Amino acid sequence: MKIDFTKGNGLVPAIVQDYSSLQVLMLGYMNQEALEQTRKEGKVTFFSRSKKRLWTKGETSGNFLYVKEISADCDSDTLLIKVNAAGPACHNGTTSCFGADTAKGFLYHLEKVINQRIDDDEKDSYTNKLFKKGINKVAQKVGEEAVELVIESKDDNPDLFKNEAADLLYHLLVLLKAKRTSIEEIEAVLKERHKA
Repeated sequence: MKIDFTKGNGLVPAIVQDYSSLQVLMLGYMNQEALEQTRKEGKVTFFSRSKKRLWTKGETSGNFLYVKEISADCDSDTLLIKVNAAGPACHNGTTSCFGADTAKGFLYHLEKVINQRIDDDEKDSYTNKLFKKGINKVAQKVGEEAVELVIESKDDNPDLFKNEAADLLYHLLVLLKAKRTSIEEIEAVLKERHKA
């Protein structure tokens, strides 16, 4: 990965993203030395434009950003750094410098597809056909998939286990639709419990 530091007078933007949720946490700037130190130590180090020196995020707060992946954009003049954050990324104490949690992963996309197939009454859609059978049938499928997942968890075939887990998640999303709720609402319950 060759980065073009010349366009920005020796600096490139470095977008920091949570490795799991894909939420954008912050934006900083790196020179070549900051990038090398980040790679070497595994903690994100920026070049501070105000202090005119390198600074490792978390050096005073302990909220380090542990590097999982580093990639460049198509012009090789911007970095994307995926991290595991040891605490809030923002100096204001929030997860992200851009406010509330905003990242939505693939399950949100799948939820949207499920809702669209039901709302558009797609005739050939398994999802829509299952939904039309009513809450009892949808709930029964969730129960069946849960039992199959438990059975697979007792065996040593990781592929079968993952497939059963995927089936359970899919059918749970259909059940959420049938109950007129969403992943976001379930997340809110989990977040509230997490505070306790």
